[in-house]
Amino acid sequence: MTKGLLAFVLALFVLPALAGNDNRIFVPAVLKEAIVYRVGAELQHQAKVNLLQGNNELVIEGISNRVDINSIRIGTQGKLTILSVEFSNDYLKPAFKTVLVKKLEDSLEILNRDLARLQVQIKTSKELLDLLKANRQIGGTQTGTSVAELMKMMDYYKNKSLELENDISACREKETKLLEQVSKTKLQIAEEEQKNSRSTGKLLLQVLSPLAGTYNFTISYLTPSAFWNAAYDLRAESINKPINITYKAKLVQTTGIDWKNVKLSLATSSPSQQGTAPIFQTWFLGYINPVARMESGMMNTIPSMLNGKVAGVAIADDALELSSSVRVRGAASLHSKNQPLYIVNGEAVSEEEFNKIDRNNILKIEVVKDANATAIYGSKAANGVIVVTLKNGLEDYVTMSDNELNVTFAIELPYDVPSNGKEQQVILREFSTPSFYKYYSAPKLDRESYLLAEISDWEELNLLPGEANIIFEGTYIGKTYIDPGSTQDTLNLTVGRDKRVVVKREKLKDFSSVKFLGNSKKQVFTYEITVKNNKKERIDMILKDQFPLSTNKDIEVELLESGEGAINNEVGVVSWKLQLDPGQSKKYRVSYSVKYPKDKVLNL
Repeated sequence: MTKGLLAFVLALFVLPALAGNDNRIFVPAVLKEAIVYRVGAELQHQAKVNLLQGNNELVIEGISNRVDINSIRIGTQGKLTILSVEFSNDYLKPAFKTVLVKKLEDSLEILNRDLARLQVQIKTSKELLDLLKANRQIGGTQTGTSVAELMKMMDYYKNKSLELENDISACREKETKLLEQVSKTKLQIAEEEQKNSRSTGKLLLQVLSPLAGTYNFTISYLTPSAFWNAAYDLRAESINKPINITYKAKLVQTTGIDWKNVKLSLATSSPSQQGTAPIFQTWFLGYINPVARMESGMMNTIPSMLNGKVAGVAIADDALELSSSVRVRGAASLHSKNQPLYIVNGEAVSEEEFNKIDRNNILKIEVVKDANATAIYGSKAANGVIVVTLKNGLEDYVTMSDNELNVTFAIELPYDVPSNGKEQQVILREFSTPSFYKYYSAPKLDRESYLLAEISDWEELNLLPGEANIIFEGTYIGKTYIDPGSTQDTLNLTVGRDKRVVVKREKLKDFSSVKFLGNSKKQVFTYEITVKNNKKERIDMILKDQFPLSTNKDIEVELLESGEGAINNEVGVVSWKLQLDPGQSKKYRVSYSVKYPKDKVLNL
């Protein structure tokens, strides 16, 4: 009786608890937006939940496995009350397998089957060989066997034994190779699984709802498991054309969730994650790298894109549709018979086609009218021309904005970024910038000639430090590093070596000498530098050579000859600025003497 009563009491307490767990509402969080900083990211999810009246326990699944707890923000609609928020990792989800892991596992299964068949073959051959040996011993104990029969049996045993031994040996070799392949495949699978092993996070919410119904939730938070670095492609067709720069981002995320069709933004600042109100600190002025102003932005409507932006266009205040609201001053309205000419990406289109254009796909709108229109497009443009340029590459869908200390690139196209820790390249901008090209050589250090590109007003490009690929005249040259932290007015980029500009530095023995003057020794060094331009175009070049400097009063250095070179006595460098026509060569000479005590040895 006592045991039955105890069981009944336990049931009263345990069953409601279990029932409470069953009443949890599990909701997947759909990632909609990601703002990635140089270190860290802000993720925003959305979830739709059917709530009961009263207290509800929600489990929102599918968020990052690393979350800054203090940054969690829950947005709701209606008069819902969030009673508590708790974050935890979900380790009970099935293991995630990539396509590569699945292929490797299929390969491993095939290898194991081949290995099993091979081992069966080895076992069978060994058993036959053992049976053959046993039968040979039995045959050897029998009497009455003739010599001919004995010879026949010996040949059979010999041939069969040799056949089985060879078969076992060949199978052993195959087995060794298969075991090696199995081992490598297992290691590869383990490595890939470790790369992609991840748990997701979940939020446990206690929500008080005054009414039952369907509610939308917005969940945002900061995670440290994402970052991006700047990278560039530098392309130059020749030294007479501007340099083309592709501004890229190398994005990496290991948040535990794959980002699919998300609105992606990249910011150069660090995320703000303070939980307390800010307090002013003393503002001391200092030097920073200049940043550019707002470059572009999207308009809400096509008329608003035209209004006030293009001369000769008037927009009605109540305009809702392009066909009824856009007018070219001096021409009829667009819905009249005398409508303007529509040019989209260089081709004429109808008014109907023009009105179907998605405003988000428009890069630029221009209006050409009067004599300019007819001069360019002929008589059919008498009522004016509306020229539309649509977005083409991904860079056209990137909006760049900045404030004093931060630049943000907003990518309008939905983006996919897997959580695999691998770099994902995102094109931010593509632009051409005027460059001054010149060659540089310091043959004492390196006989190669280097092509340099000087970019003026580089501060407006909003460049970040990063590695750059160099493609010159259609050939990949190598890599360089862009350092926008320079304090110079121009940004110098090393484009690469050019073997068609030949530089040779030789010591002239006839003009070099050694003399002894009392307790002193005087040496004269003379070098001749020959430069030849084997290119088909004229080039500008800076040539440099070096002479030593003395910090000891017993050592005297005198620069004897430098031609028309500019002398920097602080660093001991002679520089020549020269121009070379195709096939032209020039010679330059530098000579210096060093006088020092003859019982000393110098690093000459």
